[in-house]
Amino acid sequence: MSTIIKLLGDRLHVTQILMLRQFFMLVISAPVIIRGFPGSLKTQAPLLHLGRILLASSAMYFGFTAVIHLPLAESTVIGFARTFFITIFAVFFLKEVIGIHRISATILGFIGVMVIVQPGTGAEMSVYSFMAILASACAALVGIILRKVTQVDQPITILTFQATFVGLIMAPFGIYNWVSIDLNDAILLLCLAGVSWGAQMSNIQALKFGEASAIAPFDYIRLVYAAIISVVIFGVWPLWTTYLGGAIIVAASLYTLHRETVLGKKVATGTAPSKTH
Repeated sequence: MSTIIKLLGDRLHVTQILMLRQFFMLVISAPVIIRGFPGSLKTQAPLLHLGRILLASSAMYFGFTAVIHLPLAESTVIGFARTFFITIFAVFFLKEVIGIHRISATILGFIGVMVIVQPGTGAEMSVYSFMAILASACAALVGIILRKVTQVDQPITILTFQATFVGLIMAPFGIYNWVSIDLNDAILLLCLAGVSWGAQMSNIQALKFGEASAIAPFDYIRLVYAAIISVVIFGVWPLWTTYLGGAIIVAASLYTLHRETVLGKKVATGTAPSKTH
């Protein structure tokens, strides 16, 4: 998905890409929506959907912009910072109590992000790096909301609300920044919609049926894909700081997930201390 966005970003504005992506995703989803209508549009959590739509719109705008302007491997690695944002937001919004292990892992993770972002690549690049971090924060909040929404609504309902309303939010900006589309752009946009739809449906199903701690480590395979694609398609080798920062982030994230798993087992057996994360 990021590769296609980066290719489209050479000609099209990010808001136009987002608007058309959401429209095509809605078209792809239409047969399922119609078959399940009106149940496919019924929700038991309208306010959660509203928050998710606004946050998802922000995450996509900032994230897509960062993908277009940053090296693919770098934007991908910074995206992993959402694991640490989830830890922080869980304290504020879910009232979780965290201990020294998760605090240390979170600090270490953000050190990894700084290793990638800090090297002097110019003020313009720093802006896009900040946008990638901001996208991670918004995505973390979306993840917290999604975990709740998947327990009460159907996957197609969740996808339909996002595809429809994110598209509507982006429409005025996409029309304002409109650039004529050629056949190559149209093919890439259709591929983008198909890949995005498949990824979101898979993610929703995974969160519905699987434990987050078991699913999350697979996300880091994206770094391997990004590094290979960056070299093969764009001819850009990741900087050594990207590898170093990425290693720190992945290690800290996996340790955080390990602690979550250990805590979960202790809670299940009734052996967890009352204030230990």
